[in-house]
Amino acid sequence: MISLPATPMTVSLMDQKSRGFQAVLVALANMEVHMYQDKNLVNVIRTQDVVTSICFGRYGREDNTLVMTTKGGGLIIRILKRTAVFDGGDASVGAPIAQSIKLNVPKKTKLYVDQTLRERECSVAMYQVFQMELNRVRLQAARTYAQALESSLTPITEALQEPLKMNAVVQGIGPTFKLTLHLQTTSATRPAVNLLISFLYDEGLYHMARPFFKAPMLVPGLNYPLETFVECRSDKGISDIIKVFVLREGESAPLLMAHIHMPVSEGLAAA
Repeated sequence: MISLPATPMTVSLMDQKSRGFQAVLVALANMEVHMYQDKNLVNVIRTQDVVTSICFGRYGREDNTLVMTTKGGGLIIRILKRTAVFDGGDASVGAPIAQSIKLNVPKKTKLYVDQTLRERECSVAMYQVFQMELNRVRLQAARTYAQALESSLTPITEALQEPLKMNAVVQGIGPTFKLTLHLQTTSATRPAVNLLISFLYDEGLYHMARPFFKAPMLVPGLNYPLETFVECRSDKGISDIIKVFVLREGESAPLLMAHIHMPVSEGLAAA
């Protein structure tokens, strides 16, 4: 199948017997005449008017003459040069020449035949194993996703009224750690105001200088680092999770929550 750039008006056969060359001439509505050999476009003739009829053959003393009549009543005569060479090449509208070349496909080996027979005989069992492995992958993906939501590795609010994003960075080896919260609003136009930051932790294990404070106004497009210090009170080489809540004044439900896995205090353990 060949896709033409315009509507075909007429078709004719071109037979150059002296060279054994045959092609099909197709006159199009865009004032072009395309010459195809098999599916390859070998030449394009552009005219001043739409060609309505076309004929190739002997005209006078010339054996290879192309005669065309146009929609406006014109007559076009083209004489083929004796030195003309038509080469389809690879720049064809239809399928490339490489598709007509037969591939050297190797013969079926005994291993291939045995494998085909095994798949045919054990098709049900193989399908059941495939479904089992697929369900196992889905279960593992669901567990990983639930764990990420529970631990809030990259906490982002789902509320469209107050879109917020936060990540935490813990610095230090202990017993005092520097905790930095990077808070940002993902809204494109509206700033976030009247936000509060609260921490929930084991008071017997940690002490915070500012367990509760008010966040500044968050301007869209800016990242606000909020710093506080955490002191580890235990010398047993243990650590715990500190929960961070972002709330709005006058509301009890948090807008955003994150779990921070604190590192083991190496400084206090060494002392």
